[in-house]
Amino acid sequence: MQRTAYRLKAGSLANLKATEEDLPPPAAGEVTVAVRAIGLNFADIFAIWGLYGATPEGSFIPGLEYAGEVAAVGEEVESVQVGDRIMGVTRFGAYASHLNIDARYVIPLPAGWSYEEGSAYLVQVLTAYYGLKQLGAIQHGQTVLIHSAAGGVGIWANRIAKQHDAYTIGSVGSAHKLDFLRQEGYDEGIVRSRHFGHDLKQALGERELHLIMECIGGKVLEQGYELLAPQGRMIVYGSARYGSVGNRPNYLKLLYYYLTRPKIDPQKMPEHNKSVMGFNLIWLYHRAGLMHQLLGELSELDLGKPHVGHTFAFQELKAAILKFQSGKTIGKVVVKV
Repeated sequence: MQRTAYRLKAGSLANLKATEEDLPPPAAGEVTVAVRAIGLNFADIFAIWGLYGATPEGSFIPGLEYAGEVAAVGEEVESVQVGDRIMGVTRFGAYASHLNIDARYVIPLPAGWSYEEGSAYLVQVLTAYYGLKQLGAIQHGQTVLIHSAAGGVGIWANRIAKQHDAYTIGSVGSAHKLDFLRQEGYDEGIVRSRHFGHDLKQALGERELHLIMECIGGKVLEQGYELLAPQGRMIVYGSARYGSVGNRPNYLKLLYYYLTRPKIDPQKMPEHNKSVMGFNLIWLYHRAGLMHQLLGELSELDLGKPHVGHTFAFQELKAAILKFQSGKTIGKVVVKV
C-alpha cells in the first residue's frame, strides 16, 4: 500500500516534509488504519524540536493520536474488522494517511462522533483522568486549579472534576478565553500574569487548594505549590512555558528558563505536607491493560463530546502546528486527512 507521511529528523519544523512511501501489510496482531483525522498535542512540538526524551533517533513520523477506518487486519486480530470506525493512540507515527498499529491500541469510535472528535479524545482525556484520579486521588468537593484551562486536557479535567463536585479554577494565557471557561462550567477563571499569585489567592478566598493540574512551569508552578493546602497534590504533565512559535525553539530563552526553573527541596516536603507528581502518556501507552481499564471507567462518566476548536487540511499540517504553538487556540487542533 502507498501512503503519504510527514517525516523529519528532529530539530526544526522546517525539516517536516510530506513523503510518498510503501506501507507493508499489517503483521500478526496489527491492523492497517486509513487515517481520517489527526489530533495535535504539545508532545508533538517537543518531539519535532528534539526536546522530548522519547523522540526516536533519525527520521521519524510525529503524532500520537488519530481516528480513521480499519483498512486491513493481520492474523489473530478478532477485536475489529475491515470498515470499523476507530480512534487510536500510537507511540509516534500518526502524521500519515495510513498506519499499522497493534490492534490493542484501537478503540471503537462512539456512535455519533465524527473522526475529528475521535482524534480529539484519547490523549487528552487519559492525561486528565489519570492525573486527577490515579495520581491526584480527587475527592468530593475539593478545590482544583487547572492550567491551560481552555485546552483539551483542561476541558476534560474540569468536566472530570465537576463529576466530583469540585470547585474549579482555570488559568488561561489571554482574557478572550474567559467566556469559554464560563461556558464550560468553571467556577473561576484567571489570566496568567505577573500578578498570578495574588489573583489565585483572591479566587480561592477562604477555600483550601487541594489539587493542581500543572503544565506551565516557572513562577506559576512555584506560586501554585506555595498555595497548596496540607496534603495537597500537584500533578505535573507538561511545561508550556518552554514552547514558542516558529520552526525552532529559542535556545537562549530555553537555557534561561531551565536555569531559573523552580527548585523544590524534597527534604522539605514532609515539613510542608504536600507532594509533586509527574507523568507523561508514553508511560501509559506501554500498559495497554491499564489504558483500557481507564477508558472503561471514563465511559461510565457523562463527559460529553470533545471540543474541536480548529480544523486544518492535511496539506496545511505545518500551519496547524504553528497555530497550535501560538497559545491562541481553544479546544483541540485537528488535521483532516
